Amino acid sequence: MAARRNKVLLEALAIVAPGRPLREGLDRIIKAQMGALIVVGDGPEVLNICSGGFLLDAAFSPQRLSELAKTDGAIILAADASRIARANVHLVPNPNTPTTETGTRHRTAERVARSIGVPVISVSEDMAVLTVYMHDTKHQLEPIPAVLSRCNQALQTLERYKQRLNEVASNLFTLEVEDLVAVRDVVTLLQRTEIVARIAEEIERYLVELGADGRLVELQLRELMAGVEDDRRLVVLDYFQPDASWNLEQAMETLSDLEMEELLDTEAVAEALHLSGGAKDTDGSLSPRGHRMLAKVPRLPEAIATNVVERFGTLDRLLRASAADLAAVDGVGDTWASTIKDSLNHLAETSILDRFN
Repeated sequence: MAARRNKVLLEALAIVAPGRPLREGLDRIIKAQMGALIVVGDGPEVLNICSGGFLLDAAFSPQRLSELAKTDGAIILAADASRIARANVHLVPNPNTPTTETGTRHRTAERVARSIGVPVISVSEDMAVLTVYMHDTKHQLEPIPAVLSRCNQALQTLERYKQRLNEVASNLFTLEVEDLVAVRDVVTLLQRTEIVARIAEEIERYLVELGADGRLVELQLRELMAGVEDDRRLVVLDYFQPDASWNLEQAMETLSDLEMEELLDTEAVAEALHLSGGAKDTDGSLSPRGHRMLAKVPRLPEAIATNVVERFGTLDRLLRASAADLAAVDGVGDTWASTIKDSLNHLAETSILDRFN
């Protein structure tokens, strides 16, 4: 529920991001030192709490919005903010809806957002501040330089964690080749991967607020996060224990739902993912199936990789298999068998050499 509401709030913030017509109109209102109450949505649930005002049904423009803000009432926009439906409207939300605000405009905005679940924007005349309300959440928009500064700081943190993630992933790869993997090693990589993913999510929220001003940061984020989600999925696929009531999607969702304290607890992560070594024995040995190793074979179809894993069961058996053994697997054939064998040998040798360099 919290994740869904967070997504809805991000969608509401995207409407008022820099570069959008609505944001331009809001900036005009602030520059004119005026206040405003704007509801984004003109469905029946909104019209039921509207009183007075006048029907407009005009195409949206920043200039029209700033002119209509001179009236005392609220402004009703279409759900996509493409049209101005009504203006100078008196909103009458349920007075029993709780609110933590004190000002009349902000109290009304919060009650409307909580009672009918549409984005409501309040522009403070005295403070020159934009506040977006959605369900039980409110978000005060900060000046672009402040958001950009925090975004860059988060990006620097992501770069450091990504570098450490690459080191941990390389170490696990070497341990897999030598068949020396312990529960702790797998959990450490998953912890790092999840933390990196959560930092990226925070940056994505900043990017929503930055709108057109965040394009360069978005390019950096894409470069840093390239392949991270796929690697996390392959690691979980290599080690989790599926059964009739437990599949890969559930394992991935469980990892994402862990609180930060649980995520930093090795035993909690091992237990949540049903790792075969057992949550209590974090030094217990594990054997990877080989999904992550086969993903490094150039252009190898996923269906063939799955057949190979199902045939040999563990990475150790896969590495010891001959080209003839591989060719006997359904869908592999002599050509792919030779490619897989050569690639695995090269990866194994490179991994061991890197460890001693």
